[in-house]
Amino acid sequence: MNLAVPIPESVRGSALPRTIDLSYPSNRYAVGASAASALAARLLGGSWPEAALVGVNAFAAWACARELDPDHAQTATVALPLAAAAAWMGRPARPLAAAALLSGVRALSGTTGRVDAGVDVPALAGLTALAALSGDRAAALPVAGAAALTPGLEKPWVAALALLPGLRATPSASVPATLVALAALLAAPRLAAPEAVTAEADQGGQVLPGRVRRSRQVAGATVGAAVVAGQAASVLPLAVAALAVGLRRAAR
Repeated sequence: MNLAVPIPESVRGSALPRTIDLSYPSNRYAVGASAASALAARLLGGSWPEAALVGVNAFAAWACARELDPDHAQTATVALPLAAAAAWMGRPARPLAAAALLSGVRALSGTTGRVDAGVDVPALAGLTALAALSGDRAAALPVAGAAALTPGLEKPWVAALALLPGLRATPSASVPATLVALAALLAAPRLAAPEAVTAEADQGGQVLPGRVRRSRQVAGATVGAAVVAGQAASVLPLAVAALAVGLRRAAR
């Protein structure tokens, strides 16, 4: 998945940004369906900010699924409308939480084929701290895990930033998000089981199956922690992506 918006030279070595190449049908679907999800939410009576959040969650779920399951575009195809529906019926993840979730699984999966400690450590540490301070502590776990476990970074001290006290209230419970998270936990054994990976990273070379499996394991652990902490809404895009991967593997 090459997500063709140029990447600035200053971050070209980073493991975090990807371009969106609209020559790929899956990318056109993601952009179009996310915009359609937002428009549908608006037409159904939501405010423009509420509708935008539905679109953000839909796209984030699609993108997380592409990182967790780089060989199977259909997984992300399923995740997008499911996330849009859950976000509309319940409480969506906030944009910062969605960005933290996606950045964490992207760095863990290694799909860009890049890593630049000088860029990525501050970026992951900043996202971890901001997510925790915003009250979305569960969403801080993947980025903290990425900083600690990504080859070339391996900065476990970043994990401590996820413990920073929130400066705003944690999102209230969301029944749809909680149900999706519980379903993802039921699918976790399928999610975390070893699986071959044939996709190539953006910079060439095969995406390593071990990296993808670690990313899936962190995703499952994050969803579990969110359920325990009553923060399922904060990790909605990742929970939907994890569920879609589990369902795809169970259907084989």
